[in-house]
Amino acid sequence: MSNAARILNPALRSKIMSADEAAALIPPGANVGMSGFTGAGYPKAVPLALANRIDAAHARGEPFRVGVWTGASTAPELDGALARVNGFAMRLPYQSDPICRKQINSGEMEYTDIHLSHVAQYAWFGFLGKLDVAVVEVAAVLEDGRLVPANSIGNNKTWLDQADKIVLEVNSWVNLALDGMHDIYYGTRRPPDRRPVPINNPGDRIGDRYYNVDLSKVVAVVETDSHDRNTPFSPPDANSKRIAGHILEFLDHEVKRGRLPRSMLPLQSGVGNVANAVLGGLIEGPFEDLTAYTEVLQDGMLDLIKAGKMRFASATAVSLSPETALAFNRDAAELKKNVILRPQEISNHPEVIRRLGIIAMNGLIEADIYGNVNSTHIAGTAIMNGIGGSGDFARNAFLSIFMTPSTAKNGSISCIVPMVTHVDHTEHDVHVIVTEQGLADLRGLSPKQRARVIIENCAHPDYKPALREYFSRALEQSPGRHTPHLLDQAFRFLPEWKAQQAQSAAE
Repeated sequence: MSNAARILNPALRSKIMSADEAAALIPPGANVGMSGFTGAGYPKAVPLALANRIDAAHARGEPFRVGVWTGASTAPELDGALARVNGFAMRLPYQSDPICRKQINSGEMEYTDIHLSHVAQYAWFGFLGKLDVAVVEVAAVLEDGRLVPANSIGNNKTWLDQADKIVLEVNSWVNLALDGMHDIYYGTRRPPDRRPVPINNPGDRIGDRYYNVDLSKVVAVVETDSHDRNTPFSPPDANSKRIAGHILEFLDHEVKRGRLPRSMLPLQSGVGNVANAVLGGLIEGPFEDLTAYTEVLQDGMLDLIKAGKMRFASATAVSLSPETALAFNRDAAELKKNVILRPQEISNHPEVIRRLGIIAMNGLIEADIYGNVNSTHIAGTAIMNGIGGSGDFARNAFLSIFMTPSTAKNGSISCIVPMVTHVDHTEHDVHVIVTEQGLADLRGLSPKQRARVIIENCAHPDYKPALREYFSRALEQSPGRHTPHLLDQAFRFLPEWKAQQAQSAAE
């Protein structure tokens, strides 16, 4: 179906214009709320046109930068394009673009890393300042002006409600059979008038199929026909398969002990190859009638649905490989029976996560011997991507599992360290740590007990002697013996130890 046939409202049809004309309506210094979540549902044309406009202004010596708020990461056509022309005054709440990352870590770009469930309410509360413009991708405009969402919801409802001006991109690539997969909840209130979010099962529908919008705020409608950014998943390597095996064995043990039903509890999985490998392992596992209440629908979850292992999945967006994205778009009518997409303030809502009893599985950069997790920073000062929704789920989950290979950079760095250089998830929010070496169940353990089980079960054999030595000396020399640390040595001990071992071997 052509774009014109997708824009049925006469008032909005009269506002169709080019991306360049729409970008001209975004002034310097504006805060712009853009759609997009993990490479799905982001605007395809206006950000590129805005980047060109900013570049031209800079060439004339005129200052031009904007604040950009999204749902999560987007794509090179948005984050990359604006970063290349130094167009960001502020970026939030999550990004994964290499140009953005470089500018953030060089101090050229301001970046606010926020729990994804908090973003919409921060905007409503006025904590983030004024939202001037919303640029939101949709699949269609109905005759009465309601909007059919695309492949992600994210914070779009909030941007449409809060912005002074709205620019819509109507993308004819999106299959209109998606209509009905979305559940846009308009019942959120501010304190002190909040009410419980009435979700008791992942498949509960509590909202509308469409976005409601004040038509007088829509200043431009841009027609596009472009697919989402889709990142291929690498085939599971040996380490990923071993991590998946440890988790599946652990879950089976929990079932046998009566702590989990055979159908599990609703699953949440972070994005990435290791997480996708775990989901793939579930296809061959003994569990049936699975459900998911998560942020993103990945290849592995769609495979579970197709295999008849998962009956329902709730998310806020898709994050699919190119082949699976084409299949999702093609099979949207059939998948509506098994998939629902919600605003991220609901997909990541702590109240719902706690009520449903989510099994949360997320990745990490490093974990320390006491169970604290760093999922955002390299060497404590350089941001990688951001915390995303991992904190929303970890702190409120029935089971909070963090997973990683035991080493990075071809074995030159241990991912199990004496003390993490940055804490995103404290020891109080981490139940299980898994590497290819094994699994550490930390529930009910004291700090010293956690240290022993993490070192013995999760650390790579090349680093176990160093970690054991550190822990032993900390037990003797630390001024406090509850969580023993040698604060002058914790961050540098492992690299120095490995250098000493290499020198000794050379001698």
